[in-house]
Amino acid sequence: MKELFYFIMPWEPSDILVAGPAGAVSRIDFLRGRTPEEALASLSPGWSPRREPAFLPGLQEQLRRYLAGEPVEWKIRIELAGGTDFQRAVWRELQKIPYGRTVSYGEIAARLGKPGAMRAVGGANGANPLPIIIPCHRVVAAAGGLGGYGGGLDIKKALLRLEGASL
Repeated sequence: MKELFYFIMPWEPSDILVAGPAGAVSRIDFLRGRTPEEALASLSPGWSPRREPAFLPGLQEQLRRYLAGEPVEWKIRIELAGGTDFQRAVWRELQKIPYGRTVSYGEIAARLGKPGAMRAVGGANGANPLPIIIPCHRVVAAAGGLGGYGGGLDIKKALLRLEGASL
């Protein structure tokens, strides 16, 4: 059984669970009142979760700075499991969106050469295992609305406000 280490980052409006194998991050979840065990239950079988408060201290510091409103260039090894080729292409494109900026679902679809794939981009955002680091919160509806967000629209608004993005 493979070990999956995790820590909890306190934040208002929701504590954040950060998990991964030794030396990498593979999952970020907004707990929203759930226990870590409930959040980790959705992971593939074969993982043995272990709470490790000292896990990835560099990432913890980067996350603290980010949640304090400071732009951060994420310097951490990411280990993604799963995702279709299209989802992975969307996730790579999301990482190019600058801090404090937003783009529409349609813009992401067009960048990928699939101008009609706005809903598929939304689906890829919803499947994103690393919100914040892969900043799906920066994708909004073309008409100016927020669109959706797996962590809840209150969290999406809080992240965009934290970055100083216009809503």
